[in-house]
Amino acid sequence: MEPNQLNLFPEVKPTPARRAEALVMSQEALLRWKSQIFDYQQKVRETKPVQQVTLFDLERAHCDADAIDPFTLPLQSMAFYRMPTDAGSAAIYFVIDNAIPLLLYIGETRRSGKRWKGEHGCKQYLDSYHSLHYHYGLQREVSIAFWWDAPVQTKPRQQLELALIHKFKAPFNKENWERWGQPFQHS
Repeated sequence: MEPNQLNLFPEVKPTPARRAEALVMSQEALLRWKSQIFDYQQKVRETKPVQQVTLFDLERAHCDADAIDPFTLPLQSMAFYRMPTDAGSAAIYFVIDNAIPLLLYIGETRRSGKRWKGEHGCKQYLDSYHSLHYHYGLQREVSIAFWWDAPVQTKPRQQLELALIHKFKAPFNKENWERWGQPFQHS
């Protein structure tokens, strides 16, 4: 500032920004959030999809989102990616909290053995989810399940993934943040 120039703004020393408290939800809000998602996903499982009538008996496509029930697939530990394995194969995967059960995330991969080894946004959401449950003393049993009949070609596999995301409204998938909110944001 020049010597005779007036200062319109008082000098203010910057103060460090306060970080938001790590716990975003109260226990009551968390339980209500989970209950709403559970109710929705159970209705989806119980509701029979509308069948289009055809003149011919057509075989149902094996990659039909209505034919896949993630809750009936064999479960694996979330540490599956730390096990020695090859690159794996194409799959649709489902992150499930079996304490309820609640489908938290749906993803697709061409190489199941490598997908989770690096950065993955869902890992950070799960860390926050686990922390909040631990803080409130709530049970959680998060596992992963794979559907191995996924198409090897990327586009059909991603289309199937998106159909399942829209069907089950998994809350950690960004496509559903508007519906369920984003309480487990990562920094």
